[in-house]
Amino acid sequence: MSPMDRGTAEEALVLLRRRLCDANFIFSLFSDSPDSNYSKLKFIVSSSVTEACNNSILLLGPRGCGKIAVLDLVLEDLLKEYPEMISVIKLNGLLHCDDNCALKEIARQLCIEHELMFSKMASFDDNSQFMIAMLRECGLAHKTVIFILDEFDLFAQGKQRLLYSLLDAMQSVTSQAVVIGVSCRLDADQLLEKRVRSRFSHRKLLFHPPPKDDLQRLLKHILLLPTDSSLPHDYITEFNSKISNILADKRFMEVIDKLSDSDSTFSNFIRFLFSAVSLMDLKSGFMTLDNFKSALSSIQRQPKLDCLKDCSILEFYLMVCMRRLETKGQELYNFNSVMNEYKSVHDSYQLQTHDYHSRSVCLRAFEHLVDRQLIEFADRGHNQTIEFRAVKLLISSFELHQGLKSNRLLPVILQKLMESKN
Repeated sequence: MSPMDRGTAEEALVLLRRRLCDANFIFSLFSDSPDSNYSKLKFIVSSSVTEACNNSILLLGPRGCGKIAVLDLVLEDLLKEYPEMISVIKLNGLLHCDDNCALKEIARQLCIEHELMFSKMASFDDNSQFMIAMLRECGLAHKTVIFILDEFDLFAQGKQRLLYSLLDAMQSVTSQAVVIGVSCRLDADQLLEKRVRSRFSHRKLLFHPPPKDDLQRLLKHILLLPTDSSLPHDYITEFNSKISNILADKRFMEVIDKLSDSDSTFSNFIRFLFSAVSLMDLKSGFMTLDNFKSALSSIQRQPKLDCLKDCSILEFYLMVCMRRLETKGQELYNFNSVMNEYKSVHDSYQLQTHDYHSRSVCLRAFEHLVDRQLIEFADRGHNQTIEFRAVKLLISSFELHQGLKSNRLLPVILQKLMESKN
């Protein structure tokens, strides 16, 4: 490609990366559907703003399913529609699970929002009274205060004084507020005490990993270049044609299926696409199926396999012996039983002299496997010596097979030992 063409490819790469880093762009695809969580959440919050009523709702679902992204998109749209009628207070259970700390943070954000002096020395009761007074003033001014409680389940620990104070203040006719809890625990509402639960609205929105149809729409939404951009029209046409061919390829769908089998959340899918886009060849200026295959390999890296790369031949022998013991029905074993299997293998297969080591050398290799967390002790007792303590292997048979295949320096006999049960 000419320098001008390379610049075009770089511009396209920047555009795709910018899209992948913009959660609002990604989730705006689902904002048109009336059945989407975006539409439902926006309706509930906007109704509370326009009708001057109090409300509470929980956003529940696994991590990475877009709860916060959808919430931010809703808040951004509502702040544009009602710029003078909404005030947002954000708390996180990881930072503010202590009731005193949380109420102080609410008071601090309210003071910043309304340009008031904040007192660090105020007590819990002082901050509670201040919050009630501010809710009353905001209600009289037809302004809704939206409280975002991320990691909501952490606020439900202890005496739940913050949740009670907040929801109790919302019982007043003059207050105007919305509490939105976000949690990965589906039973978050069951953690609430009776006095708190009785004041909660019990509205819940469940977030799930995207189905295949949504993934297909999302792929086109992100990867197809816009026809009205500054990029050359011929380049856009060819780029989009190649992307469409890739998306229709059965091999690409196999890649997506493998990705979904391990982690089907939005966040993992976006990380995968970002990795694939970053592998785009700037010389050709187009993406290929190999970009997506390489991205899948990089995102599915297994730490245990990385640990196996540095293991010695003797350590592999010991792990293979442990796996053989498991296939014979021994779920737990100790160093002595592993050594017996090691000696049995040596006698049966007549291993070369340099592949057979003394007991003391094997014990050091055994301890090294424990240090690398490839095996662990099954008991908590420290009274017994290491030779007699039961252990279990922390890697699967598949991972051990992959480790043996990836290390070309290992003797061929190890593969045979894995496949043989005798």
